[in-house]
Amino acid sequence: MANELSGKNIVFLVANEGIEQVELTRPWQAVEDAGGQPVLAAPEIGDVQAFNHLDAGDTFQATVSTSELNADDYAGVVLPGGVANPDQLRTNQPAVRFLRQWTGGGRPVAAICHGPWTLVEADAVRGKTLTSWPSLQTDIRNAGGEWRDENVCRCDEAGYSLVTSRKPDDLEAFDKALVELFGS
Repeated sequence: MANELSGKNIVFLVANEGIEQVELTRPWQAVEDAGGQPVLAAPEIGDVQAFNHLDAGDTFQATVSTSELNADDYAGVVLPGGVANPDQLRTNQPAVRFLRQWTGGGRPVAAICHGPWTLVEADAVRGKTLTSWPSLQTDIRNAGGEWRDENVCRCDEAGYSLVTSRKPDDLEAFDKALVELFGS
């Protein structure tokens, strides 16, 4: 991964707390290593509290609010997991509206662990094949998606390209797949 994402802004869309830290920092580093510019967006500009499973981790700075997101500013969207993060994010109407418009415009998304919950809320998994943390499989199926138990899954069907992974153990495959996705 050298310059596949040179000149591309990739937005990491999160809630202001509850993000699984490694699912934010490792893909962030992969984007930077590929020459891209990661941007952190949350419902409120400012502190974003990450977690290492259930223990508070580091804080990061969101520089864009979900109500200010403009699809033309980005080449890709990353949805990190953590249980609380997507559960909160899917109740943020500007975030859901942005994802609905983003995927409706055929733009690529990468989501890991519980991250697809926000895509379910945006009605963006219908006709998609994806993976996630296993507890989301019923929600994904009920929303019209096909769930698989794989370390990484790429689906180019149903209007936009989506890369998904199950958990932190899958990050190496996830990071590689998201760079390929956003670099194409």
